[in-house]
Amino acid sequence: MGLFSRADDEGLVKKDDDRRPGKAPPNRATWSAATRAPPRKTLKRLAIAFALGVFLYLFVHNLPTDVPIRDRRHPTYRPPQESYHADETAKPVQMPKLKPYRKPDRPKELTNPDPTTAVVPAVKADYDGPIMFRKLAHTLQAISSTHGSSLSNKNVLFAAASLKSASLLLPLACDMGIEARSYVHFALMGGSDIDIKALRSVNGIDDSCQIIFHDARPDHATTSTTRRLSLSSSRALHHIHTYMHPQVMFIDNSGEEADYFVKGIRTQAPKTSIPVIDLPENAHSRLGWITKLDSASLAAWDKISVDILVHASPGASGSLTRLLRSLSAADFSAGAAPHLTIELPHDVDPGTTEFLKGYHWPPARALNPTHTRQLTLRHRIPTGRFTEEESSVRFLESFWPADPQYSHILVLSPQAQLSPRFFHYLKYTLLEYAYSTVSVMQEWDSRLLGFSLELPATSLNASQPLVPPKPKKSTTTTTTTNNNNNKSKSSGDDTSFLWQSPNSNAMLYLGSKWVELHTLVSQTIQFQHKTAPNTPKFFTEKVVSKRYPAWLEHALRLTRLRGYWTHCPSESTARSLAMVHNELYRAPEEYEKDLDKDLISDDSVEFAMSSSRPILQQTLPSFDEMPLLLWNGSPTDLPNLDAFAADYAYDFRKAVGGCERLASEDLVPRADMGDLFCVKREK
Repeated sequence: MGLFSRADDEGLVKKDDDRRPGKAPPNRATWSAATRAPPRKTLKRLAIAFALGVFLYLFVHNLPTDVPIRDRRHPTYRPPQESYHADETAKPVQMPKLKPYRKPDRPKELTNPDPTTAVVPAVKADYDGPIMFRKLAHTLQAISSTHGSSLSNKNVLFAAASLKSASLLLPLACDMGIEARSYVHFALMGGSDIDIKALRSVNGIDDSCQIIFHDARPDHATTSTTRRLSLSSSRALHHIHTYMHPQVMFIDNSGEEADYFVKGIRTQAPKTSIPVIDLPENAHSRLGWITKLDSASLAAWDKISVDILVHASPGASGSLTRLLRSLSAADFSAGAAPHLTIELPHDVDPGTTEFLKGYHWPPARALNPTHTRQLTLRHRIPTGRFTEEESSVRFLESFWPADPQYSHILVLSPQAQLSPRFFHYLKYTLLEYAYSTVSVMQEWDSRLLGFSLELPATSLNASQPLVPPKPKKSTTTTTTTNNNNNKSKSSGDDTSFLWQSPNSNAMLYLGSKWVELHTLVSQTIQFQHKTAPNTPKFFTEKVVSKRYPAWLEHALRLTRLRGYWTHCPSESTARSLAMVHNELYRAPEEYEKDLDKDLISDDSVEFAMSSSRPILQQTLPSFDEMPLLLWNGSPTDLPNLDAFAADYAYDFRKAVGGCERLASEDLVPRADMGDLFCVKREK
């Protein structure tokens, strides 16, 4: 018989039926039998309790004894990146002070002056989500006063992703801001989490620097992949261009900048037509003069190109070798190395031949993105002596500017020797006087023939010694846009000046004026052939000494007709830029038999290299602050220069003949020189 009888079971069933709804009498009290755990469930519970007891015993028995007790007063903080994911509005942890110009010996670690704070562990950079710039819009919308919506403005941009590169760029940006010729902006991109205020403090940047800062880092910057950071650099530049339209952009090219940043900028800059200036190592000391240029000058930085033209004389192996070596020693960090063309005579001496075999141009350290050989050797075929006309034509045909506004030619004599800093001086003066806002607005650039690197001992007629002019009454020149009284003082009687005289020893000719010279020579030769043998005396008499090549006569004629001038350095600056060794002088081939060798003197001087850097640190005087000389060395002023030009043009037209039948509008100067050769203007 079982534990419970069948009668009991039937009774239980009966009681259960009585508890069903609708079955119990209305007056019976509700009750229920006491529940008892079935025997099997009780055994199961006991087994589970026993197992838990065994587990707890084993756990306690095997606890490690070398773990210190955690101090709840010193909590462990999550990395800032984890907090940033949890709360997008949380501020990033302030980075410690950085030490510029110091290369880390080991991977950078976050430190905190508070010894109670734990070291922040490295965070895996694997975030590759959509890009958002949470702080960039605010600063870009606040610069409306800089006229960033206009394609032409005064905005200049410095940008960096590496904190090391930022520390290299900020001193230059500060100097440029102090000059107050442009609106200077600095954009921090990349994956750093340093606060902008901390970046300014570390690099000593205060409000006097006049720099507008932009935080162009994406969200999740410290955890982003390099692909995302590179793309964010491109997108940031896109937004900056939309609101700012910077005229030029500076980035660090010393090797400290992040590769992903450079890649992003190189991708986006061509799309926005923003010129990018790569600053070399030690840019602050080597290119400090760029801070004195305005945005218009800087915008032409990578547009201008310079070619070098050397006309070698027979038997001048020593002088040509010295010139080429000085070119190789020059510092071309201010831009791409120029193309070099050497005009060789028919008879090339063995010394020149051997030297040219091993001569490489440009130098290995010069900027040469395409790694091309930029040396052209032109060997003359005719063996006979050239006439004046043939010599002029051959020389002028050696160069033609691809873009007359930006392509220029540096003419060098084999007797010249150049300073290592000559190219910096040329680019500094070229950008300031040919492209600055002041020069263009006042049309000073339209009168500029070029830039001389040396001062000859005499005027072009070789009969009058050149006396460099004294400075104007004010010996201190101040830039019109400098708000901090940064003055450039001339050293006593030493000053740069404007001279209505070309140069064949060492001079940069503007491409637009070289085109005019081509046209004038072409028209003159055509007229002389047409009127020969009765060519007017005006076109046959020489003013320039035969010590100089024949083409210089045409160049002087152009300056006298149009009232052009050459920018000449001060005497001390000229000695530090170029030196002409007259002890190795060779007469021009076309005048070799006519020139008395007794007239050749040795008036060469030694270099004064100490003055090459100071001139690059000074503010250049404006055109109206420099003395002006006529072609023969006589002092003059602008009204008199214009009057002399008008008189000379009148004599020129009178010699040509036929201009009296033209209307006054036909005599207005034009590029085809038709106003000088009495050609009616085509309508």
